[in-house]
Amino acid sequence: MSATESTKRKIVRSVCPFDCPDTCSLHVTMENDVIVSIDGNPDHPVTQGAICNKVRHLHERVYHADRILYPLRRTGPKGTLEFERMSWDEAYDEIVSRLKTAIARKGAETILPYSFYGNMGILNAEGMDRRFFHRLGASRLKRTICNAAGSAGYGYTMGASAGTDPETTVHTKYALIWGCNLVSTNMHQVMYLTEARKRGAKIVHIDVHRNRTSAWADEFVGILPGTDTALALGMMHVMIKEKLTDERFIAEHTTGFEELAVQAEKYPPERAAAITGVPADTIVRLAREYAGTTPSFIRIGNGLQHHDNGGMAIRTIACLPALVGQWGIPGGGAIKGNSHYSAVNDQALERPDLLPDRSVRSINMNRLGEALTEAKPSVDVLFVYNSNPAVVAPDQNRVRQGLLRDDLFTVTHDLFLTDTCKYADIVLPATSHFENLDLYSSYWHLYLQLHEPIMEPMGECKSNFTLFKELGLRMGFEPEIFNITEEQMIREALACDNPFLRGLTYEELREEGSVKMKLDRPSLAPGKLPTPSGKIELFSERMQGAGLPPAPEYAPLREPEEYPLLLVTGPNHSFINSTFGNQSRLKKLEKEPVVDLHAEDAAARGIAHGDAVRMWNGRGEIRLKAKVAGNVLQGVLVTQGLWWEHGNDGVQAVNALTSQRLADMGGGATFFSTRVDIEKL
Repeated sequence: MSATESTKRKIVRSVCPFDCPDTCSLHVTMENDVIVSIDGNPDHPVTQGAICNKVRHLHERVYHADRILYPLRRTGPKGTLEFERMSWDEAYDEIVSRLKTAIARKGAETILPYSFYGNMGILNAEGMDRRFFHRLGASRLKRTICNAAGSAGYGYTMGASAGTDPETTVHTKYALIWGCNLVSTNMHQVMYLTEARKRGAKIVHIDVHRNRTSAWADEFVGILPGTDTALALGMMHVMIKEKLTDERFIAEHTTGFEELAVQAEKYPPERAAAITGVPADTIVRLAREYAGTTPSFIRIGNGLQHHDNGGMAIRTIACLPALVGQWGIPGGGAIKGNSHYSAVNDQALERPDLLPDRSVRSINMNRLGEALTEAKPSVDVLFVYNSNPAVVAPDQNRVRQGLLRDDLFTVTHDLFLTDTCKYADIVLPATSHFENLDLYSSYWHLYLQLHEPIMEPMGECKSNFTLFKELGLRMGFEPEIFNITEEQMIREALACDNPFLRGLTYEELREEGSVKMKLDRPSLAPGKLPTPSGKIELFSERMQGAGLPPAPEYAPLREPEEYPLLLVTGPNHSFINSTFGNQSRLKKLEKEPVVDLHAEDAAARGIAHGDAVRMWNGRGEIRLKAKVAGNVLQGVLVTQGLWWEHGNDGVQAVNALTSQRLADMGGGATFFSTRVDIEKL
């Protein structure tokens, strides 16, 4: 028998696990149980065989030479990567001992979990881990680093993270892509809108810098950071003044139009232009085109919510489709997020009822630096998983100051020795998602997907599910709660009253792989919404009760104007936050960290394209290369990607410059409301 004939080749189904709205269905080719290639599943209605370059080479991450395969114990000082191998029993014994000691000394709230969505699997991101820390009585983590402000703002208007079914957007005739680099962060929305354009649609990209999506769109509109509310109000001013609104829809499906109109009256195009940097005639034309085209659609991005006023920006933009009656029309409406449709039984998953003290403190993950250096009682045990806070958390110098504390016991669970591992006392090896049974939803499309493991765990790697299950049992917690299987937890998650699931079973998911939520119309609106009034709330009494402006209102950024330039620290094309930051193929594509700046800002400082520069403010400084180009407005700087310092000589974490200050609502991050100065080195 030849070598070729003896090769066992198969194609298996998988799901992309990363923090991306597309949540792609994958076809993985394996030879002798080793992954040799990864493609999109051509039979999946959303993925349609297309995936990004990052995931196409995901097996390079799985089989990476630097992958951690065994538990490690620190042997050198914090800030170094000096470790030795230890056994799981030794690791568990030390962790359990430290947890019990912390509880005995000052109480369980001195223990803090720190995680986000490095793996979007429901079991491994918000399942057994939440049970464990709830049962432990640890401080609760407010996981607000990404979409909290926008979700709160959108919720005030629409009641829940529920927008248009993206599959219907092929029918749109006019699309506003607002604060979202779709080509890099939501490629299948690009596919739907490309089809819409073939049918006659116009696509307009509104953003703080010209990027790949701007090149793909029909028009780019540059806007000053943090002024999106003023632009939306300027458009509303024109629409109301010129009677371009849908009076019948407003009367039947909204509340508070009169109060909104009073606010919009304050933002004639000339005033909106002065605030936003968008010419007045452009604002007028955008309003007329948007209001005069049916169906019209808005894809609301994540970026603009990362401002001091980010929640209000999203809340205001979310009012626009109602003013022109676009909800319920195939191809109309908006998408900020769609997680409401696929919501599972999080009470059964996370078991918050296990908390010994419901009043235990909560710590906002955006204020990790403050928590590690100032909290009373102090945080004495930090457990990091699904995250890399030494790169992604704001105010990095303060974060690292806290991580360097000799009296802080830190555990990280990861696939690699990340920058955070430099400060860990114990590092535990994590499985890749290919090794796990898990359930995946999307915060954009409407499919729930089951992922069955396609390979055995490598080395001694364990999933988050297994890690916290075994730790729970080591702590002596209830076997009936912790000694369960992944399948049991998935069944518990599906046992809920979400009408869009309508009796979906584990067996159905296992047979089909992915199942679409049962939404029998293009969007939840119009109809009864989960707002207090049941309608789209242009005026919100809930906001008024929370001390927020009840109708849309522009507020300037709160960063003191001590430094002259606004810095936006956006994503790049090849990384997802800091994930993939150690992949040589993807680093080569991104080349090196650069900062984009306007030619006049560069000339005023004697900076030429390609110069090494120093960028600084009162929180820190970093050094990188200058990119002088016409892709940003004067007064604006843009960096892209969260680069690792480990393995990249000379690279410094850009979050040394960002603030722990919280957004206007939801406790969200304010990464993009950062003021700095820059000089040539």
